[in-house]
This record gives sequence, C-alpha cells and structure tokens, in this order.
Amino acid sequence: MADGYLEDKMKSFLGGSHKINHIQPSLTTLLRRNRSYRGYDCKCIVTMEHLRKIISVNTLISSARNQQVLRFRPVLQDEAPIILEHIRLGGALKELHLPFPGTEPLAFIIICSTVEESKYVDIDLGISVQSMLLRATEMGLNGLCIGAFEAQAIQTALNLPSKPLLILAIGKGSEHIELTEIGAGDSKAYYRKDGIQYVPKVRLDELIINK
Repeated sequence: MADGYLEDKMKSFLGGSHKINHIQPSLTTLLRRNRSYRGYDCKCIVTMEHLRKIISVNTLISSARNQQVLRFRPVLQDEAPIILEHIRLGGALKELHLPFPGTEPLAFIIICSTVEESKYVDIDLGISVQSMLLRATEMGLNGLCIGAFEAQAIQTALNLPSKPLLILAIGKGSEHIELTEIGAGDSKAYYRKDGIQYVPKVRLDELIINK
C-alpha cells in the first residue's frame, strides 16, 4: 500500500463529511436576518477576534477607484460607555427611549476615512457597512448602523485621526423584527406593535421602472 494512502483517505473522508454537513446560509437568508437591532443580549460578549473577522471583509470587497481609504477602530466592552454617551438610537421611536436599560450594545466598529468625505468615500462606506453587517449575521451576531452621534466628542475621546463617518454596533440581538411589504407611497417608518418591530419594505413591482 502506498505511503500516506490511509492518511489521504481519512482526510478525504473528513473533508467530504465537513462539506456535506456544513451548509452555508444563502444570500437571501443573510439579507432577511440582517436587521437593525437596537436591543442586545448583554450576556453575549463580543471579542476582538469577532470584530477583526468582521472588519476583514474590507480586504475582499470593491472600492471606488480602488482607493481603500476607510479605516476601522474596534471598540470593546471596556470602552463601550464612551460610545453610548454620544449616540442616539431609534429615531422613529423616540417615545421608547431606546435602548432599554440592560440591552445596550457593548461592541462597536468606528468607521473613519483617510481623506475628506466625497461621493467616492460614500460609495465605499455603503459597500463596507453592508458587507460587515452580512459577515456579522453569518457569524450568528447582529448589528446596527448608527448615523446619529456626536462625531467630535467620539473623535476626541478615542483619539481618532479623523471624525467618524459611521458607527456599527455589534452584538447578539434580543428583539423580534419582521419585514412588512408596502407600496411606494406608504409610510416607510419602522414601528413596534405587541413587542414586534415591523420594518416596511417597498414591494418589488414598485421598485422596477417599467418601459
């Protein structure tokens, strides 16, 4: 029997078994799960390894003019109070004062740029944020893109080289969120009813421009 025959067969068996049992979620599944969570399970601790894995998608994705100007500052539980002091969540549900006590996100990714913001930076920002949130979803985590924050205060507190463009909250979501189909002229504001958050999405036929 040739040298390494049994070893090769075992590797082949284990490799094949892994491929059969490890079913990756489809893009549609990831997109449906990738919702904006404003409440998190504080028992789930997000680590630096988690954030690095999420940020790593930026080494693979497209970039306008391939300039790759975005930079990322991971924030873990020890620095989370700094961020929480300067952000606002749930603008459409102000009466709820989100997040509820004990459900605050405790990990963040601060996104900055090495150049002044422009349409090309914004293109990269959109691609980057969606890709990172999909990676988080793939990992069994959830996230939220935060645009309402005090940029100068956060830059100063974390000694960042430039003002933040956006902030991602990362954690294990503790809310029930569902999509609901609407017409193009209907209200697009998300709302809560009986403990469920509903997110209106315009139906496909009204997104397509007819000839």
